[in-house]
Amino acid sequence: MRIEILIIEDELPARRKLKRYLEQLESETVVLAECSTVEEAIVFFEEGGKADLIISDIALQDGNAFDIYQEIALKSPIIFTTAYGDYMMDAFESNGIDYLLKPFTFERFEKAWKKFLLFAQAAPKTSQTPSKSVDSDSFKSRFIINTAKGSYFLEVSNVSFFQAQDGIVKAIDLQGKSHLMPVATLKEIEEVLDPTKFFRINRAELVHQVAIERMERYGKNNLAIQLVGSDKKLVTSQSSTAAFREWVEQ
Repeated sequence: MRIEILIIEDELPARRKLKRYLEQLESETVVLAECSTVEEAIVFFEEGGKADLIISDIALQDGNAFDIYQEIALKSPIIFTTAYGDYMMDAFESNGIDYLLKPFTFERFEKAWKKFLLFAQAAPKTSQTPSKSVDSDSFKSRFIINTAKGSYFLEVSNVSFFQAQDGIVKAIDLQGKSHLMPVATLKEIEEVLDPTKFFRINRAELVHQVAIERMERYGKNNLAIQLVGSDKKLVTSQSSTAAFREWVEQ
């Protein structure tokens, strides 16, 4: 079985060590890409990159690897490699299947690899995107917004778009009012909304189809979108533009 791997590691000697260990395994492995920063890894996924397994350091040149997994909806299991023991709980709350403390031996790496093989054999084959045949009743129709003065309901039908910024997620309604969402990532919201009505146009923004007023070309492979309730246009990422065009015409 051919196994495709993404390595996220900012130290060249560590990347070389991982590739040497992979070559020592009895499995057929292919390293699809090597990323040394959070930004590089996000671009890899935004451009359609997929891997059977991710081997990921945690402390990278431009931030924490968990920033990647908050922005990108992943199905791939992750073997974390790090010099720090402080992130173990975070690792296993994401897609982590093992946690290797540097420096680790080939024997320890092989043990993690065997755990991945067991995971791969047991994991059901699921689609990366929600099926459009799913009953619309299974998606959220409202969120509870908590404030210092109390709680209120925000109807999904009244949302123009959701936006992740500086570690928080906001909903902007059709009247232009901002609501602080009770979740940590845009991924969590995307997973509970109807994909025929909401589309993630880039890593930070999820738009409601009914709120789109107009679109225009923006650069070579992007679109600028004017939404009800927004005083500025939102821009699609290059990797999402084609899929967005297809989605918005349905």
